Amino acid sequence: MDMHTKALKPRLSFWQLWNMSFGFFGIQFGWALQNANASRIFSTLGADADNLSLFWLAAPVTGLLVQPVIGYASDHTWHPKWGRRRPFFFGGALLAAIAMFLMPNSSMLWMAVAVLWMMDAAINISMEPFRAFVGDKLDASQQTAGFAMQTFFIGCGGVIASLLPQILAWLGVSNVPVDGAIPDTVRYSFYAGALVFFLAVSWTVFSADELPPPDLESFHKERKHARNLNVAFVEILSGFTKMPKTMVQLAFVQFFTWIGLFAMWIYTGSAIADTIYGTRDAQSAAFQEAGNWVGVMFGVYGGVSALAAFILPVFARATSRKIVHATCLAIGGISLAGIVAIGSKEMLMLPMVGVGIAWASILTMPYAILAGALPASRMGYFMGLFNFFVVIPQIVSGLLLGFVTREFFNGHTVQTLALGGGCMLLAGVLTLFVTDKAGS
Repeated sequence: MDMHTKALKPRLSFWQLWNMSFGFFGIQFGWALQNANASRIFSTLGADADNLSLFWLAAPVTGLLVQPVIGYASDHTWHPKWGRRRPFFFGGALLAAIAMFLMPNSSMLWMAVAVLWMMDAAINISMEPFRAFVGDKLDASQQTAGFAMQTFFIGCGGVIASLLPQILAWLGVSNVPVDGAIPDTVRYSFYAGALVFFLAVSWTVFSADELPPPDLESFHKERKHARNLNVAFVEILSGFTKMPKTMVQLAFVQFFTWIGLFAMWIYTGSAIADTIYGTRDAQSAAFQEAGNWVGVMFGVYGGVSALAAFILPVFARATSRKIVHATCLAIGGISLAGIVAIGSKEMLMLPMVGVGIAWASILTMPYAILAGALPASRMGYFMGLFNFFVVIPQIVSGLLLGFVTREFFNGHTVQTLALGGGCMLLAGVLTLFVTDKAGS
């Protein structure tokens, strides 16, 4: 048996769960600003709609490279004051804050793309150990609640960040690009996001503690061995052959889930501008208004996910985690595909409710199911490896969705959203075949 699995983990209070999860408020603040505004920034700086998916490759590629390495490194880190995961929380937050300040000040397209790579790498450094943090600190009976608390903060951060450009516009801040520059509403939103990201993650770093390895002497011997680069490289790659059965099954679910999500993040802005506002001109006021409305839409799904985060575990106890996840993915897929039939901007809020229900489950149930199937001493590594099945579908989407949109949908990105919805629905069906031995 793994030496870490024998350690008795104390049951944490509500506020301890709150403190250890609060950093995700800042992390999602950064992700939400990116998801709602990156395509808008690229388009404003002259990007063609056909190429948007290629520019978005920064997120999955950096995740593919960074998360397994950071997970492996954090597994073999221990400091009496900083612990195991918290050094990575803090370092990533500092780098992400710098990138978020630079992003809206990009004056050329290539600069924005380069800063996006930096921002995504930094966010991944900070985010990856948070998943393992739950497995480290919580007994199996509290892990679903721990991931649900993270989902709550993800929802709250997503709501505020997504709405921020629209709120600033209501307050009189200019939403019009002048001489091709990024609108002030977007610029000031990213400045606020940099501050929120750093402060929220710092709250968790300084308010939460970590459990030391039960046998420090054995841990230090293992860490010394792990620092050999050849050994580390072999161990990182060999993990693919040692994945638990549950992890393999969830990989297929994640693949189709994240094709749907990536399609939504890339193309909702251009789809709504085209179908609701009647424009494809990124320099027009109507296109920028569509960008703000997409922020409102994303705020709705973030808000719904925050509310659903604490309801879904109740349904999971009454049924099972995989039944809940399958149902939520089906609701989200049907909702996303349904955007193609909507002609009113107000009615667009309805499918976002369904997407929010799916988002809450996506951020909770797969990780709760997976945590019970992983060895405790390699929790960070396997959580990082699991991210491969989040980023690989995004890379596939980045390479193919532009071609599919152009060749099969005649450039109408709303149809790409429908395709994404279909993929999410398929993921729901595949969830029914996942083995969850830990139950709810």
